[in-house]
Amino acid sequence: MIALFFGSFLAILGISTINVALPVLMKDFNAGLDTVQWTLTGFMLATGVIAPVTGYLGDRFSTKYLYVGALVGFTLTSALCAFAWNIESLIAFRVLQGLFSGMVMPSTMTIIYQVIPRERQAFALSMWSLATMLAPAFGPTLAGWLIQTFNWEWLFLMNIPFGIAAIAVSLKQVPFYKVAAVKTFDTPGLITVVVCSTTLLIAFSEAHAWGWTSWKIVSLIALGLAALILFIRRELTVPQPLLNLRVFRYGKYTYSLILAVVITISLYSGTYLTPVYLQNIQHASALDTGLILLPASLAMAVFMPITGKLYARVGPVWLIAAGVLLIAVGTLAMGQLRVDTPHLYVVLWMTVRNIGISLSTMPATNAGMEIIPRELTGHASSVNNWIRQGFGSFSIGMFTSLLSARMAVHSAELSRQAGEGASPGDVQAHAFTSSVNDVYLAATIIVLIGMPLAWTLRPSRGGKPQPAKQAGTLQKA
Repeated sequence: MIALFFGSFLAILGISTINVALPVLMKDFNAGLDTVQWTLTGFMLATGVIAPVTGYLGDRFSTKYLYVGALVGFTLTSALCAFAWNIESLIAFRVLQGLFSGMVMPSTMTIIYQVIPRERQAFALSMWSLATMLAPAFGPTLAGWLIQTFNWEWLFLMNIPFGIAAIAVSLKQVPFYKVAAVKTFDTPGLITVVVCSTTLLIAFSEAHAWGWTSWKIVSLIALGLAALILFIRRELTVPQPLLNLRVFRYGKYTYSLILAVVITISLYSGTYLTPVYLQNIQHASALDTGLILLPASLAMAVFMPITGKLYARVGPVWLIAAGVLLIAVGTLAMGQLRVDTPHLYVVLWMTVRNIGISLSTMPATNAGMEIIPRELTGHASSVNNWIRQGFGSFSIGMFTSLLSARMAVHSAELSRQAGEGASPGDVQAHAFTSSVNDVYLAATIIVLIGMPLAWTLRPSRGGKPQPAKQAGTLQKA
């Protein structure tokens, strides 16, 4: 779990640290925001494109070697990013880094369900989830400190020693094994899934800038949906699919994935909106913003392992219901912000949200994954990460567009009410805060959809699910 924890933490850290560096990169490379933003967009695109392929790669080369290879690639591309000579080279290296990062999350989840005994999987997944949650929580604080103390290159240089350590531990502690026979490579499946993932992720990422009804976005979404239909049809008809979508035959897995998507969408509202509010309205620095959000991150770190222990005693339903309720209450409270809201208010309700995320995220995932046969867990984890990545990008685009639309409405209303003597800066500050509140209200409604879904994950009448038949044997390297 130490090997899996640090690998997962590094992979997610690659997404969360670059946000703080965008203004610095614009200055150093003399580039516009539209260009520099592709250091983040390209990375996320690559992680989404590669996720569906990891199930096949794990079956082909062993999930251990897939994971170690991903860590090696992530570490090497981190060094390349640090020595980038212009913005184009940095974007190219970030895309490569995203490809390797996108292999880490599905492979680590697969190892948990194929190697760790079933009775310990819930606790193991809570530690894995902790890594994926702490990285975006601590990333901005760490990035702000590194940039203020050194320079942006250290955002990538810091990955090298930790990457080497993770590689060494993984080679020693993660066993070599295979659970499925080697299959033929599904080239048409690869082409359709790459087209589908690329076009939809670009559309979701750029919709707020280009407009949801612009011909570019409409064309990309139409092409992406067409490729998605072809991909689904292909994978359900060929005997050896690239990504085995038959995992959706397991109803509890499907319901748990829908619930995980709902929680993910609501989660992104907080991680995206709160730093923007603190920095744009209250003029907090990147480092101060990270420190304000630190207590909520620490609360999440405390409750993740507690959730892993409680899962075996109370099951997923009550944990998820309590978690969704806390997320909804915390998100609704965050929708009551003012321009001068005290930082203690933000700390309190972000902590409540994060405790809810701790209680619900792992149970929602584990309740679905634990019923999947061992030989299909690689494909199930690939599907899980692929869909969550796609909806994560969609939620950012959706919230950004909603924020912009409500900003225009509130600005017009406040300008009309205040009259000609109003300060444009004050009007914009109040309009932005009201727009943030509207987005938080929408996120509250979305997360409440997860409440009835929690009851679909009740244990069967026969009690706890029985371990799936072991397909293949563990072979020590």
